Amino acid sequence: MHTTALIQDTAPARVPSRGERWLLVAITLVALVMSGVVAKDRLTWLLETIWAMVGLALIAWYWGRFPLTRLLCWLLVLHALVLIHGGTYTYALTPGGFWLQDLLGTTRNPWDRLGHLMQGFVPAILAREIFLRRSPLRRGGWLNYLVLAACLSFSAFFEFIEWWAALIYGADADAFLATQGDQWDTQWDMFLCLCGAIASLLVLSRWHDRQLGPALLAGK
Repeated sequence: MHTTALIQDTAPARVPSRGERWLLVAITLVALVMSGVVAKDRLTWLLETIWAMVGLALIAWYWGRFPLTRLLCWLLVLHALVLIHGGTYTYALTPGGFWLQDLLGTTRNPWDRLGHLMQGFVPAILAREIFLRRSPLRRGGWLNYLVLAACLSFSAFFEFIEWWAALIYGADADAFLATQGDQWDTQWDMFLCLCGAIASLLVLSRWHDRQLGPALLAGK
């Protein structure tokens, strides 16, 4: 019980400075405004970027009670930029995706694949931070399993959203769905989310632990 209380009441060792926080907010807001002005399809833009808007609002609202690590903040902004780029042009027509298509020699614009990879890579650290700070979970197998489960559950929920959008908007939702004729698009989306989450845990866990600091990891 004492360890749990310590985890809940202690801030991370490394959080962005006030100036850095304003820089991250400015990057996200400027990207959102500029993308909204030039958006190819306003419905798709809204559906794709609403996550960045809601996420930014929630972080600002809870910052005083739950400041995030510097690593997680930068990852969230990077994820937001991927979403904003996809929402601006639609995922099938993103310039960044065409560049990747030429680089990788793929038969389709892969920006939506990158988006779903990021859907696992970034939320994995978010889920890890919440679990380590707000639950008695310790580092190890159960933590990793539950982080992966959280990422996959969100990915499945997002596929439900795409399904509902298709039912509600019909052909108008095609740009949002970004299937590009792939009948296995849903399976690819969830698989890439899982790959991103696994890669994130393998590459970033130790870095994340250093950002959390010894106080938050006491007894873990």
